[in-house]
Amino acid sequence: MQIKVLFFGLLKDVCGRSEDSLDAPAGADAGSVFDHYADRFPRLAAMAPSIVIARNQEFTTRAHPLADGDEIAFLPPVSGGAGPVHEMTDPEGHYFALTRAVIDIRGLESRLLQGLDGALVTFQGVVRNNTKGRETLRLDYECYEAMAIRKMAEIGRVIASEFAISRIALVHRLGRLEIGEASVVVIATAPHRRPAFDAALEGINRLKRLVPVWKKEYFADGEVWVEGEWDPDAPRAGNG
Repeated sequence: MQIKVLFFGLLKDVCGRSEDSLDAPAGADAGSVFDHYADRFPRLAAMAPSIVIARNQEFTTRAHPLADGDEIAFLPPVSGGAGPVHEMTDPEGHYFALTRAVIDIRGLESRLLQGLDGALVTFQGVVRNNTKGRETLRLDYECYEAMAIRKMAEIGRVIASEFAISRIALVHRLGRLEIGEASVVVIATAPHRRPAFDAALEGINRLKRLVPVWKKEYFADGEVWVEGEWDPDAPRAGNG
């Protein structure tokens, strides 16, 4: 059976490709696909405890059986054109998007705010000019787009059910970003301030742990993929 295999972030450099096609035997599982590439690329094997596997844009375990035509993606630790690359709007007015354009924060706030709201909290994650004292020139963001937008919507909907908010928006920028530009925005509206603050904080925290987005940092003397950390419950390539 034919399996489409995707590599993201640092793993593209490790394996020398962004995607591949694998002729897998009947009965193969996600772990056997990972092991196939780990045998070819020892550095991939060494990274197994921090790599997450996705099947058809959903997190999966090594033991999950595969079917012909499945898409398997290997995801390193998350670091977390005009108009949106992907966007989703719920009937309740929640909004989720990936974009290569400058994020229109004022427009998002106006989109979410309703007459019943007494609080609007906006979090912006912006590109800073240094990392641990090393001068940063710019950042480059990429993601597993189809999976990322689904996870963002899932996170937003769960948060909306857990906190007394009216609406929430999660938007992440992709591509090249300069110092001072917003890379991610989380907005929460609510009748009262406490739930809006709590929901916005929880939104950025979950996004950083669960959404497959990676960044490459550029310095005057080189560049590096920034490794973050997956949520503890995300299944790893190094175990079942």
